[in-house]
Amino acid sequence: MSSNRARVGILGCGRVSARYLEVFRDELTDVASVVAVADKVAGKRDQLAGALETEAVEGIDALIKSKPDIVCILTESGNHAEHALALLKAGINIIVEKPIALRMADAERLGEEADKRGLICAEIKQNRFNPALQFLRGAVDDDRFGRMVTAGVRVHWCREQSYYNDEWHGRWAMDGGVLSQQAIHHLDALRWLGGPVEAVCASGQAVLNKLEAEDTAVAVVRFESGALGTIEATTSARPRDFEASLHLVGEKALAKVGGVAMNHIETWAPVTPEAGDDTVRERHSQDVPTGYGLSHGPYIRDVLRCLDEGRRDVAVGVEEGLKTLAFLHAIYASMEIGGWVQLADRPESSRLGV
Repeated sequence: MSSNRARVGILGCGRVSARYLEVFRDELTDVASVVAVADKVAGKRDQLAGALETEAVEGIDALIKSKPDIVCILTESGNHAEHALALLKAGINIIVEKPIALRMADAERLGEEADKRGLICAEIKQNRFNPALQFLRGAVDDDRFGRMVTAGVRVHWCREQSYYNDEWHGRWAMDGGVLSQQAIHHLDALRWLGGPVEAVCASGQAVLNKLEAEDTAVAVVRFESGALGTIEATTSARPRDFEASLHLVGEKALAKVGGVAMNHIETWAPVTPEAGDDTVRERHSQDVPTGYGLSHGPYIRDVLRCLDEGRRDVAVGVEEGLKTLAFLHAIYASMEIGGWVQLADRPESSRLGV
């Protein structure tokens, strides 16, 4: 593409599209122009297209005819792989909302297609661009934690039964449960900051909500470094989203990031303080309106910068996305067999995406 604004298409106008409206209407007008919005439901596509002052079209074929440089895929999780592959085969770069696919073989196929055609295939993991997590990543890289002892995430969010009463949320073939739909961001952050995972043992079930998959899950994690970790996630928190936190405890420091979207540094306590440590909480925390946070814009801007510069080394491409998808499958596989599984064995859920 040239140095002009990227021509962006949006495929899917569901719940998360409200965040993309804010991003492309208010945050990225200097680098992006939405040329078409597609959805099978006329009312949804017309509403988003009207708000963005662009064309509304019915599906992928019409979206391709609008000649976008890149398309944001916001359709149902179970359709991500099919839609992404169709766009890649048409020679179009893509940004896929999490998860990049439900089955690992499908994600690998997307990577192969993108490599063959020299295209970007990025997955939305916007929380990696949160100021709080960016600080922790820098602290990990600078060995501020030393040897990791334990790391964990807690996701206490609220989804009422009405959320699951559609054609896809909470269904194994199209979505999965709290782990694959909500806590996937936190699993990604746990692996990104805590290090590679060796093994996991998990349990989950539908506690308050009625759905095929789980609304509540817990897991114990063993990292390759020898550190131990925990996962606790639910969409049965009432009456509202309450917490999405991550903690890291190392031999040289401990830290906790909280808020509803891993957006506030609540604790930063190094054994040996350095200059600036006393203002870390103020400088790297961020108030956010919802669990989506405020990092979609910075994340997508970074992808568009890669596109403009002819690069493909996006922050979260297929290779990185596959690591977290493999972690997710291992957790589900552990639930299914009722015991520990080793990630080196490439365990896969017999239900997710089937």
